[in-house]
Amino acid sequence: MNDQSAAKPRGRVLTWALWGAAAIGVAAVVYIIAQSMAKAPTQTPVATSGPVAAAPVTHDVAKKLEHAADGTAAPAYAFVDGAGKKVTAADFKGKVVVMNLWATWCAPCKLEMPTLAKLAQAYAGKPVAVVAVSIDKSEALAQAKAFIAANAPLGFYNDAEAKLPWALAPPANGMPTTIILGKDGLERGRISGEADWAGPGARAVIDRLLAAS
Repeated sequence: MNDQSAAKPRGRVLTWALWGAAAIGVAAVVYIIAQSMAKAPTQTPVATSGPVAAAPVTHDVAKKLEHAADGTAAPAYAFVDGAGKKVTAADFKGKVVVMNLWATWCAPCKLEMPTLAKLAQAYAGKPVAVVAVSIDKSEALAQAKAFIAANAPLGFYNDAEAKLPWALAPPANGMPTTIILGKDGLERGRISGEADWAGPGARAVIDRLLAAS
């Protein structure tokens, strides 16, 4: 047997060896990938489109309550009710009044409104008035009325000139602003920003004022 004849079997053996090594390598890679996928922690996919659920309002009224204007008379400035009749804070004297200033363009205002509706429901038949006053302009009144109608038993009130926030002493610091009046018609607390009016903190404040002479 000459050298060329001996080289051919050796060449074929080397080729098969290389193919075998490659196959083993591919199998090893596939095995590693499979193991990695099996051990990887499952993750909940994050939606990148579609509506986002609103976060619940958790700001406690009792903790956010400000007393900078404690004892100040409510403004005599007139706004209107759903029928267009002029109303002032004095018309609610004899009741604990939760007067909320809001607008349809104010996201925190709309976020807290259902909790104000729940507060009104909780004190139905008692000397408590929850008065949500929209400062929306005339072109947004239909939208504002529809929003309040969806938050019964709240009634609709409007200050289209948006002067009521400035009539407060001191003026409102943004929207929403809520002032709490005692049965004597004087301001007994204020909250700037949204709050949870359906929580125990709100009831504690209202009950305290109801018990006051």
